[in-house]
Amino acid sequence: MSIYTKFGDKGKTSLYAGKTVSKGSLRVNAYGTIDELNSYLGVVLSFNKDKKLKDKIILIQKDLFETGASLASQSGYKNKNLSDYLNKRVLEFESEIDLLTKKLPKLENFILPGGGTVGSNLHFARTLVRRAERRVVELSEREKVNKDIIVFLNRLSDLLFMYARDINYKEKNKELLWKSRE
Repeated sequence: MSIYTKFGDKGKTSLYAGKTVSKGSLRVNAYGTIDELNSYLGVVLSFNKDKKLKDKIILIQKDLFETGASLASQSGYKNKNLSDYLNKRVLEFESEIDLLTKKLPKLENFILPGGGTVGSNLHFARTLVRRAERRVVELSEREKVNKDIIVFLNRLSDLLFMYARDINYKEKNKELLWKSRE
């Protein structure tokens, strides 16, 4: 199989159903941002030494392939199997966030993104999730999109925030509190 087809040389690409669209379309931008996030989680993994966190991130990467595939298909906007799975994952994320919240120091201020290498990269990955979420919301305002993807992305950003806090805590990287100049 050839890696290049030259089909995209004119700024076009095909969705799963075969429809040709601009590479600048909202749909391509949405699933492209999911792909960017997925790739960046690979960067996080390259620095990470924590086996449990590694397994969790790899599962998230697989989830992102599913969501990207759904977004790349105009006809599959509400796949019941995907919706059921994403809803299950959201509940798992919430449970994990709740456990981490109990374990970590209480937050009473905003914190500045940072910490160690893995923590800092998780904070950056969280911002990529937020960008992906914005792209999917923008697409959903014009075309049919599985709304469960938006919920999944929203909760994923919260989870990555907690993962960043947790790894920084484990590595004894102090969180820097943000305080207003006022």
